[in-house]
Amino acid sequence: MTDRRIVITGMGAVTPLGPSVSDYWDGLISCRSGIAPITRFDSEPFDVRFGGECTGFDPVNFFEQRSLKRMDRFAQLAMAAARMAFDESGLDGSFDPTRAAVIVGTGIGGINELEEQYHRLLEKGPSKVSAFTIPKLMANAASGHISIALNFQGVNTAVATACASAGNAMGDAFLTIKRDLADVVITGGSEAALSPLGLAAFASMKALSTRNDEPERASRPFDKDRDGFVLSEGAGVLMFEEYEHAKRRNAPIFCEVIGVGATGDAGDMVQPDPEGRGAGRAMKAALASAQINPEDVDYVNAHGTSTPLGDVAETVAIKSVFGTHAERLAVSSTKSATGHLLGASGGIETIACVLALKHKTLPATINLETPDPECNLDYVPNVPRDANVRIALNNSFGFGGHNSCILLRAL
Repeated sequence: MTDRRIVITGMGAVTPLGPSVSDYWDGLISCRSGIAPITRFDSEPFDVRFGGECTGFDPVNFFEQRSLKRMDRFAQLAMAAARMAFDESGLDGSFDPTRAAVIVGTGIGGINELEEQYHRLLEKGPSKVSAFTIPKLMANAASGHISIALNFQGVNTAVATACASAGNAMGDAFLTIKRDLADVVITGGSEAALSPLGLAAFASMKALSTRNDEPERASRPFDKDRDGFVLSEGAGVLMFEEYEHAKRRNAPIFCEVIGVGATGDAGDMVQPDPEGRGAGRAMKAALASAQINPEDVDYVNAHGTSTPLGDVAETVAIKSVFGTHAERLAVSSTKSATGHLLGASGGIETIACVLALKHKTLPATINLETPDPECNLDYVPNVPRDANVRIALNNSFGFGGHNSCILLRAL
């Protein structure tokens, strides 16, 4: 492993709080919820009738109509966020395309296309199924489209580890640059599973909140009255770049990526380890990767999905890793405002960490009204907080027992 340093030089986001990074951050800092009744399809027959839609996203602002027809919504979201990150980074035609990589995650991929073509198969017969079905629904469609659009000819992979997908993708991006396989990597995650099948399937698992009468208050991580997560869509994409490469071209540098960690619970396909052991080992691995001590961390952007079991397990894991420092550590869940973007979560939440470092402001955990005795850390409840945050940790944990963590440091 070399001593190559990795920095972030561009960011792009499409979230339920708006179709840009600035919209996303403004929503977080104003404690605005992006959760509302579903408008993209008739949800009346469903047990859950709300979610985190990207209602402000208009794909025609990013793509020609011909291109739109060849991309599922998850790929459209990814492409839009990637273009934002690329443009902000200032990377121009002078870069070596063979040293430019794409590593983008998704938990589910093109479920909208799958649903549409299955209906077409049943209603009109096999000859009417689109020739674009497979290229649109495959999980690597987003990374493929981004590579083609930006002429990134280096490593080009897709990561599918459920809700840890973007986190694992960024971990792979970090290691790709560390190992001198690339100088720049577009990385993060995208998801568009807020579809009839996606909503019905998660509701059938009893994983979702059922607060249909007050959706804006449904995502309430660490609150005693939480009753499940809120299904959302969106994308968060970042430009990772080797530090000297970024300096030579006078790129904007937001912060440094100093460590990553990844583990597996080897337990249950859905439920987290109640002791948070896998999550704790991932956090410890990130600290070891960064060669820092637990007390050096100022802020944790928690996975914090608003599920009864998950929030307790993460709290236990944080205590096990940080010891007495956990009592002073600021921890918040921005999913309280955005809902759960599944495979895209790690991307937008890492962006939240970058902006917390930049603005010296911690986003709040909104809707935290009734403290849970089993969740007794400082969750920055309901009001953002000014803080001299220097090092931030983002946690992402997924079905299948996947755990990923990433550490960032202000420069």
